[in-house]
Amino acid sequence: MSFFSRLWRLMRANANDLVSRAEDPAKILDQSLMDMQAELVKLRQAVATAVASQKRIERQASQARVQADHWYGRAQLALKGGDEDLARQALSQRKTHEDTAQALIKQMQSQAGQVDVLKRSLLKLEGQIAQAKTRKDTLKARAQAAQAQKQLEGAVSGISTDSAMAAFGRMEEKVESLEAETAAIGELAGDNLEARFEALQGSDVDDELAALKASMAPAPALPVLPDNNTATPRQVQVEPVQVDVDDELAALRRSMELPPQNSSSKQYLPPH
Repeated sequence: MSFFSRLWRLMRANANDLVSRAEDPAKILDQSLMDMQAELVKLRQAVATAVASQKRIERQASQARVQADHWYGRAQLALKGGDEDLARQALSQRKTHEDTAQALIKQMQSQAGQVDVLKRSLLKLEGQIAQAKTRKDTLKARAQAAQAQKQLEGAVSGISTDSAMAAFGRMEEKVESLEAETAAIGELAGDNLEARFEALQGSDVDDELAALKASMAPAPALPVLPDNNTATPRQVQVEPVQVDVDDELAALRRSMELPPQNSSSKQYLPPH
């Protein structure tokens, strides 16, 4: 195989492949239907021309028969007049027209056969065009659906399922981590709150313990004052002074915006 033959085959193959990929089914269907309709117009014109020719031949054949009959009458008239030569010439003219009529009749019969073939072809093409119109709409819908499916599959295939699922997994872990952090912060806040309440309760106990110790402390000894009349010292009775600690504590608590204590815990200081 020569180099040019191989190059020509390669060029044709590439051209065919390029044309095949560039073909749009919807456009090709429309163009094919337009071509069929153009052929239908041409065929109708051919049928019309054949029918007109057939009618013209038929008319010529009829005229030839009329002329043949006319010359036959002339021959009869010449023979009655005793002019055989004139009758012979008239019969010769009649034969010419008869031959023409027969030839035209044969041509007309042949033309009629061609017209029948053309008419059948015309009807067949009209049926094919009607069917093509119906199929065109169906095929265009199928082509559009196939193209949409192709695009969808291309879009789906372009998405990496593994990476998408991995992203979902990462987001799930992140959400779980955020939930765990929120729960831990809530627990720490609850612990701090409980510790503050326990501290407040502990301070109340310390206050009660201090008050109890103060109430159980021994009374101090009474001071001895000298007597003006005698030289010996004597003991002076000192009236005990009751100090209302609870009132002072209540005032202190009011200044500190603390709740008042129960009256049952009221204590008295020992006399000095």
